[in-house]
Amino acid sequence: MLIDYARQVLEIEAKTLVELSERLDDSFTQACEMLLTCKGRIVVSGIGKSGHIGRKISSTLSSTGSPSFFVHPAEASHGDLGMVTKEDIVIAISYSGESPELNLITPALKREGTKVIAITGNKNSTLSELADLVLECRVSDEACPLGLAPTSSTTATLALGDAIAIALLRAKGFTEKEFARSHPGGSLGRRLLTRVSDLMKMGDEFPKVTPNTNIQKIVVEMTSKKLGMTAVMDNEKLVGIITDGDLRRALQKTKSLENLTGRDMMTSQPRTIKGTTLAAEALQIMEKRSVNQLIVVNDLGGPCGVLGMHDLLKAKIL
Repeated sequence: MLIDYARQVLEIEAKTLVELSERLDDSFTQACEMLLTCKGRIVVSGIGKSGHIGRKISSTLSSTGSPSFFVHPAEASHGDLGMVTKEDIVIAISYSGESPELNLITPALKREGTKVIAITGNKNSTLSELADLVLECRVSDEACPLGLAPTSSTTATLALGDAIAIALLRAKGFTEKEFARSHPGGSLGRRLLTRVSDLMKMGDEFPKVTPNTNIQKIVVEMTSKKLGMTAVMDNEKLVGIITDGDLRRALQKTKSLENLTGRDMMTSQPRTIKGTTLAAEALQIMEKRSVNQLIVVNDLGGPCGVLGMHDLLKAKIL
């Protein structure tokens, strides 16, 4: 029974969105063109459930390349209206179009020269008359069986806000990298902003030996630096790498450890990566090549550090 109720709600709201899509007209294009030429910010306002939806729409706009903030209409009438300039565009949300708080501040906005776009279910409302442009989000039925709780109407408003944000995003050619810049703490931001140079071990943390270093010193160097490897350097030139695996294989092949040196154990021509490479690309290389470390080189090919799989996992580059 309960799942039947849930399906009814989803079916009604899905039908609402289809109807909304079919009703989109030139007013949507005009609204987007206004917002694309906005020299200020997109200010979203609404009260009650419309206010909650408005906050989400504003957040989506900001994260997709259209600077926006939310203003509560009641607070706006007591001073916060000073946050809005004539360069801004206000999206005023009220399904009935008769919210007193919104209809009180809209004339004041218009007197200052601020453009207002109304999102409402009533084209003949007070808000519609006051606005410069109206986007209708009328619904035939609320999913609430009492017809009281805003359900389909809030879904339609939210979807219309998403449609605006994504239309603007595509018109501006907004990219993944630009999205990442406003989401530096998220997984996408980490993948698109973090570079190898941000995570690599260098200086005293970078393990190095020479081709002539004996096995005892090699083990000490690898153990102290805790990376499971060491670079093999001939003066300033990288000539090889010794990993835990190389060390074990060398021990299995020889009966005498006394004369083992770096030259005997190293893998020549180790895989390297530039510090400017994205960390996410380094992870792909490691997975493809089945290696756990990459030696980092500068633009001239000189070794300057090492990146380990543990560094990537610690930074949550997944």
